Amino acid sequence: MKAIEIRAPYLIFLGRETQLTYAKTGSGLVQWRAELCKGQMNLEGGTVDLGLPQMTVAEAKAAGIQSLVIGTAAVGGEIPEEWLDALEEAVLAGLDIVAGVHTRLCDIERLAAASSKSGARLVDVRIPPARLPVGSGKKRTGKRLLMVGTDCAVGKKYTALQMEKDMKRLGWNADFRASGQTGIMIAGHGLPIDSVVSDFLVGAAELLSPDNSDDHWDVIEGQGGIFHPGYCAVSMGLLIGSQPDAFVVCHEAGRETFAGWEGLALPSIQDVIERTTLLGQQANSNIACVGVSVNTSGLPADEREAYLAELSSRIGLPCVDPLIDGTDSILAHMSAAEASRDLTGSKDQ
Repeated sequence: MKAIEIRAPYLIFLGRETQLTYAKTGSGLVQWRAELCKGQMNLEGGTVDLGLPQMTVAEAKAAGIQSLVIGTAAVGGEIPEEWLDALEEAVLAGLDIVAGVHTRLCDIERLAAASSKSGARLVDVRIPPARLPVGSGKKRTGKRLLMVGTDCAVGKKYTALQMEKDMKRLGWNADFRASGQTGIMIAGHGLPIDSVVSDFLVGAAELLSPDNSDDHWDVIEGQGGIFHPGYCAVSMGLLIGSQPDAFVVCHEAGRETFAGWEGLALPSIQDVIERTTLLGQQANSNIACVGVSVNTSGLPADEREAYLAELSSRIGLPCVDPLIDGTDSILAHMSAAEASRDLTGSKDQ
């Protein structure tokens, strides 16, 4: 897997973004690596607030900040022309630029020239390894837990990180496997699955969670959604290559349409469970849904528990907001299922 080095502390760059949904890289770093995030920088018109001090490049340099991390990921993953003055200023001041967008920093002439002059690094996170294999379909040792979503930005990464945290607290042998740019920045390693040429998606997913000991769980960050009109291909490749023994469906309460594709209705959680199970059986005949993770931040506080209880009763599985409730109830369900051999039977291909 790809290892990266990001020099701390960080200035989170938010550009002119006005929607928190598209600032998930920055918000993820603040949530899981708060001690490394010392400031944020918005351009004129940007309204996203991560709760960090606002800083100019000069103020960030004076505060000892080492890296400007691009904290937004808009549809298409490009670097707008309107960002370049600020990014060039940061590079010339000696700050590394760290990006997880599709545009390669080194391909931007202004930034490359500034980097040569100042010695600051241009760190591209969203570049997959060279010479990836095609999928083999071969059975691998160890166990795998995959996050799947009803949509993008519904909590797949947060759920995986919380599940890894809870598993380790309970003595489980588990590791988070990052498949996206923010997860890679948080973990320091991973594979940017959405930047892989389609022929090699399954092979890349196989590399992301290689052979391991029989008691080891890879907790795999999901991408997109298998019903998603734009990103279903990467979701499918990750599902087949991961060969998951178990999966958790991730959803945002109150979201009814695909974010950025307004008017296109989301699938139901039950639809996602059924289709993921059906498709996943191609890679692992014993695949099973073990719970539902719900981002309830958009619900009134006094409605949260009733919402989750009703959903759990209807779905027949533990339903939690992982950042409020933790994931112990899902892990208890997994343990019970494993004891009854639901998750430990053969993985006939």
